[in-house]
Amino acid sequence: MKPEDDMNIIFVGKHHGRSRVVAVNAPVAAGLVLVIFALLALAGWSGYRVAVTQAEAAKPSPSELVVEWKTKLQHQKSELAQIEHNVQQQIDALTLRLGEMQGRLLRLDALGQRFVESGLVASDEFDFGQPAAVGGPENEGLSGDSFTAPELTSMIDQLSRLIDDREQQLRLLDEVTSRKKLEDELFVEGRPITWGWLSSRYGYRSDPFTGKRTWHSGVDLAGKDGSDIIAVAGGVVTYADKRYGYGNLVEVDHGDGLVTRYAHAKSIKVDVGDVVQKGQVVALMGSTGRSTGPHVHFEVIRNGKSENPETYIQRASR
Repeated sequence: MKPEDDMNIIFVGKHHGRSRVVAVNAPVAAGLVLVIFALLALAGWSGYRVAVTQAEAAKPSPSELVVEWKTKLQHQKSELAQIEHNVQQQIDALTLRLGEMQGRLLRLDALGQRFVESGLVASDEFDFGQPAAVGGPENEGLSGDSFTAPELTSMIDQLSRLIDDREQQLRLLDEVTSRKKLEDELFVEGRPITWGWLSSRYGYRSDPFTGKRTWHSGVDLAGKDGSDIIAVAGGVVTYADKRYGYGNLVEVDHGDGLVTRYAHAKSIKVDVGDVVQKGQVVALMGSTGRSTGPHVHFEVIRNGKSENPETYIQRASR
């Protein structure tokens, strides 16, 4: 650079009237430029170092990461434990409901078995000791999905309502059946013997001992000595002892003012207060009391008045 190429730096003060000129030659100018570049480079480096330091300071240390992940893991474990607790509560609740339903189904099975034993339902048609037979073809290409908890709960609720309905229907049917069975049990019909014949009718007859015309308040059914005398209906034994003229006598009250008598027995097989069923043996045929041979004197009394036993003997079984 030539001397005439020197640079002049003019410094202007606050007052425009004053200024100062500084002559700068080429070496000085080059040095100033270098200084400026050096300062800029130093400033950039300093800024970079500050940024790196701040980034490293913000970056968590390995120990802090471990603590953070442990905290998150503990929180997730707590949530999982709560979910497991809720699921277990739902399972316990469903288990209790299933237990109740099993008990009710056992009662329904018992009622059904009673109907089978009573003859109202054919035993070869319904077997309450075995599960119902079901089945069907499998749909190919359709994968079965498991039921969700709400769906399973809804199914159990629907089944519970169905059991309620069936239980009520079976209970009503059982009541009707029991009432009918009781009515059939108390229905007086049939002969008081398993084998024999009618030897004397109801009404006026010639007395077998005096030959005079006398009233016969029952019928005589002759048979084999010691053969069975059976109750023609269910009832309660109100008399079981000897009585003048009747010999050994059994008297059974069937309710509704209806009483039957079985006289001249060889021996008595029941006691006062016993509850007898239709067809049960109450005495053995004999010839005690005022009798000419083995037979049973059979009487039917309604509200204290005798009725013709042949009417009840000839009744069709209900």
